[in-house]
Amino acid sequence: MSGFKDVVGHKNIIQYIGNAVTSDTVSHAYILNGERGSGKKLLANLFAMSLQCQNREADGDACGKCQSCKQAMNGNQPDIIRVVHEKPTTISVDDIREQVNNDIVIKPYSSKYKIYIIDDADMMSVQAQNALLKTIEEPPEYAVIMLLTQNAEVLLPTIRSRCVMLKLRNIRDQLVKKYLMEQLEIPDYKADICVAFAQGNMGKAISLATSEYFNEIKEEAIRLLRNIDEMQVEELMAAVKNCMSYKLEIQDYLDIIAIWYRDVLLFKATKDPDRVVFSDQLKYIKQRASKSSYEGIEVILEGIEKAKARLNANVNFELTMELLLLTIKEN
Repeated sequence: MSGFKDVVGHKNIIQYIGNAVTSDTVSHAYILNGERGSGKKLLANLFAMSLQCQNREADGDACGKCQSCKQAMNGNQPDIIRVVHEKPTTISVDDIREQVNNDIVIKPYSSKYKIYIIDDADMMSVQAQNALLKTIEEPPEYAVIMLLTQNAEVLLPTIRSRCVMLKLRNIRDQLVKKYLMEQLEIPDYKADICVAFAQGNMGKAISLATSEYFNEIKEEAIRLLRNIDEMQVEELMAAVKNCMSYKLEIQDYLDIIAIWYRDVLLFKATKDPDRVVFSDQLKYIKQRASKSSYEGIEVILEGIEKAKARLNANVNFELTMELLLLTIKEN
């Protein structure tokens, strides 16, 4: 990918960046806020590449051919600094002092700007944020700091007020599906499932489309849902233990169950097979729609959300899944 023209979605942000670059009104600090996989890192890298480009296009996009662009694409442009941190869940005050504050006083090596990209910036400790605040308040004229966050609200208000906020929105499902089918050559049915799960997140859609493990999780969940009426308590408990092997991907597992029952609810209400995501399971979707009441399906969907919340709160995994499967079986 050589420029903004290759990005799917985020047109308002791309237009804003292009205008800032071409009119030379670049801010000294930006927050790119969006969920994991939404494209923050991609946009930040392209923004940085555009700022440093030696032969920029009229719309502000990088040429992709000059020495700076080639260096940027290879990850070794000397004036684009990516802040790293050793601790997996914290960016410490020492990380900020050593990689930003102590370095930013040195002028750019070969470019107009010196750009700092801080991924997972919402992991900065309060001390790290305060250290960065001093730099953001009085930055050198050549400095541009980009903070990439999933939850900008955890940043200090004093930092947020001094940064331009760029919020990444969900991409339209049609655009995500088009990309998966045309660029990754994903078949229509599989693309529909990935799109339903991704909910406008291109990174997640690509990850799901290219993951064999996701297909295993999906098949395991569907097998359970097709047979749960005939399963005895012991079999349900065995299914719970089987779920344990997918513990790291349990949210995906629960999302599969949720989409299945949304299909059931939708088919029960509309009788329209074209609106069903799991179209290859239509026979079983119909059977479930005829057996379950609207109230029962609603109880199941609420049960799935409760299970997600309990797992996020570290409630016992087996107990949580056992309660959910019993709720499904009873409704």
